Amino acid sequence: MSEANHEIPSGAERVRADAAARGLDIEIVERTAARSLEEAAEILGIQPGDIVKSLVVKRSDDTYVFALVPGGRKISWPKLRALLGVNKLQLPDASLALAATGYERGTITPIGSTTAWPVVADETIVGRRVSMGAGEHGRSLFVDADALIAAYGAIVADITEPE
Repeated sequence: MSEANHEIPSGAERVRADAAARGLDIEIVERTAARSLEEAAEILGIQPGDIVKSLVVKRSDDTYVFALVPGGRKISWPKLRALLGVNKLQLPDASLALAATGYERGTITPIGSTTAWPVVADETIVGRRVSMGAGEHGRSLFVDADALIAAYGAIVADITEPE
C-alpha cells in the first residue's frame, strides 16, 4: 500500500476497530457539547455517575496507566499510588496525554489507544453500563463496564473518592 493512499483512521474508527478485535460490544452516539457533568448526563439520558472519565496518569518512568473514574468522583492519589506501588504519579499535560494515547483530552479512552497502557477501573463502575469518551469530540460511547474490564484485563480497585 502506498503512503499516498494511507489515511490515519479517525479516533472513532480506532475505537470501533479495537473494540471489534477484542469482541467488545460498544455503541457510539453523537452528542452536543456539555458545560458540566450534569449537563452531559442529561444529554445522554443517564446518571452523572454512569459517565466514566478515562484519565491517563503518568508514572515517574514515563509510562502511563488509564484510570477509569466515574462522574462525581476523583482519583484518590494515595490509593492509586499504593495500588501501583509507586510514590509519584501525575496527570500529564494535554500534549503528553495526546502523545501517550493518540486522543485529545475530552475524548480519551483505553479503547483504540495508540499504546495499550494498563487499565485500572474504580470498583464503583462494576456491574454498570457506562458512557465514556469515544476518541473524537462530539461523540460518546456506551459499554458494559464488566465487559470492558474483562477485555482489557483491568485491575478493579478502590481508587477514587467523592469530588
